[in-house]
Amino acid sequence: MKTFDEIFIDKTKYGVKVQTSEYGEQGKHIIIDQGQTQIAGYTDCEDGLFEEVPVVIFGDHTRVIKYVEDPFFLGADGVKVLRSKDNNANYKYLYYALKNAKIPNTGYNRHFKWLKEVKIKYPDRERQDEIVVILDKVSDVIQKRQNELSQLEDLIKARFVELFGDPMVNPKGYKIQKYGELFELNAGGTPSKTVPEYWENGTISWIGSNMCQNVILYENDGKYISQDGYDHSSARLFPVDTVLIALVGATIGKTALLKFETSTNQNVLGVRHIVESGYNPMFVFYYTQFLYQKFMNIGDGGFNMASKGFVSELPMYDVDLSVQNEFATFANKIDKSKVAVQRALEKTQLLFDSLMQDYFG
Repeated sequence: MKTFDEIFIDKTKYGVKVQTSEYGEQGKHIIIDQGQTQIAGYTDCEDGLFEEVPVVIFGDHTRVIKYVEDPFFLGADGVKVLRSKDNNANYKYLYYALKNAKIPNTGYNRHFKWLKEVKIKYPDRERQDEIVVILDKVSDVIQKRQNELSQLEDLIKARFVELFGDPMVNPKGYKIQKYGELFELNAGGTPSKTVPEYWENGTISWIGSNMCQNVILYENDGKYISQDGYDHSSARLFPVDTVLIALVGATIGKTALLKFETSTNQNVLGVRHIVESGYNPMFVFYYTQFLYQKFMNIGDGGFNMASKGFVSELPMYDVDLSVQNEFATFANKIDKSKVAVQRALEKTQLLFDSLMQDYFG
């Protein structure tokens, strides 16, 4: 085992930062920040290019770990650029080792002090190379599965636009009604977390807004409330084929289509009685996703929050049900393929997690 300081040198001060307003969609050089996306943008700048690669990048606020092997510019504050003191280091090995490190989440604070307390298994270079080969192969399979899911999703959305056009533009000139005029809209609720009886031995499914990821939900994430908790809160049961919309947080404006009965928290709005209103739930589910930008435009770019009133004013196409059903038939066929790919992805991810635990503890 080696300590962080025995392995790494902090080279952040040698990086040059590019302002967000100067990011390009194309350019000679990449820009790396602490966000989830590997590359934040591009620039044609030359002065200050960090060329001492490869490196491991750590997001001081986000705890994101990245492996970068091309010369780059920094995207913002909070990015730590790490090089090894060992000239023979395998940077991919170090990247995987840090990805496995358990760094506590203390909110939008700096986490580098926690990273510096990490200890890393450090076998000889030959063993490091062997581990990297195996982990790279499994990572490649995961990436391919994720790409498959993305391509299948793009296929469904392309078919939607072909049939109906983009709802943000309404190029086919459909008559417009409002969500609040067509559907019943209800928010959920959360039983008090300070009353154990509301949560212990629960049998009523309960989900939070984090489950709204533009996905069809077939099960929850293991959270249940008791009947007592349900009775003593504003929690509400939503039936199969309800479309859920997240009202706040990282998932604001994102949706889920329920394929099981569940209650939700107060940050989720349920769009109910869709079929009774002459609509197909699959159509409403995808239609709502195209309205995402409306949620992003709430407020002034700060902590945005939608409301039942906001959703009730959203525009909805008045479109023939037979065409909706045509789209839903297509989407359901693709969804069956997505379910199979998702299961394969989950199995591969379990294998990857197991290997990471074996190699790094």
